Amino acid sequence: MYSFNSKVRYSEVGEDKKLSLNGVINYFQDCSTFQSEELQLGVGVLEEMHRVWVLSSWQIVMERYPDLCEEITIATWPYYFQGFCGYRNFIMKDQKGRMLAYANTLWSFLDTDTGRPMRVPEEIERAYVLEEKLDMNYASRKVPMPKNGETREPFAVQKHHLDTNHHVNNGQYIQMAREYIPADFPIRQMRAEYKKSALFGDMIYPVVEREGERYMTALCDELGRPYAVVELS
Repeated sequence: MYSFNSKVRYSEVGEDKKLSLNGVINYFQDCSTFQSEELQLGVGVLEEMHRVWVLSSWQIVMERYPDLCEEITIATWPYYFQGFCGYRNFIMKDQKGRMLAYANTLWSFLDTDTGRPMRVPEEIERAYVLEEKLDMNYASRKVPMPKNGETREPFAVQKHHLDTNHHVNNGQYIQMAREYIPADFPIRQMRAEYKKSALFGDMIYPVVEREGERYMTALCDELGRPYAVVELS
C-alpha cells in the first residue's frame, strides 16, 4: 500500500467549505501517480516506452466529505493484473482512521503509437505489490447510457481540460457532468466509464437524464458516440 498525508486546502473546497468530489478524484489520481513515480514507472518512463495507463472506469463511494483544513490520509494499492488491465483500490481516511471515501478503478495499458491495448510487461507487474481487494460493494464497470435523456448545449474541449497525455483528463469529465445536476444534490457515489479520448477542439454533446436518485450524463461526439458516461447518485 502506498499512502500520503495532506490537509484540505481552500483551493480544493466548494461553496460548502468541504472537499469537492473533484478534489477527492485529484487526491486519488495523485496518490497512484506518486506510487508509480517512486517505483520509477512514472509518466516520463512510460513516455520513453511509448506506453500509458488510461483509466477505463471509476467507482467512488463517499462516506463523508472532509472539511477545510482537515487532515486526511490517502492510500492506494493494485490488487490484480490481467492481460492489458490493472485493477486498483483507493481509500481516504480522517485523523482517527475513519473512512471518508473509497474507490475501485480499472486501468488499461496502451501503446501510444497505435492507441491499442498492450499486455502489461512482467517487469511492471513485479514492481507493484498486489494486495487484497477492498471489502466494498463492487458495482458494474459498465455505466448505462441515458435512455430518454435531454440533449444540452454542445461545447468545445479547451486547453485546461487536457492532461499530460494531451487528451481530456478523466476528472474533467466528472466536472462536466457535475454541471448538469442541482448544486444541493448530495453525491454519495460516482461511477464513470470512459469510452474514448476527447482532444483539444473536439465538440462534446451532453445528454442528461434523471432516474430516481441518480443522474446519468453521456458526454458524446457529434454522432452520439460517448467519450464518457457518468452516473452521480
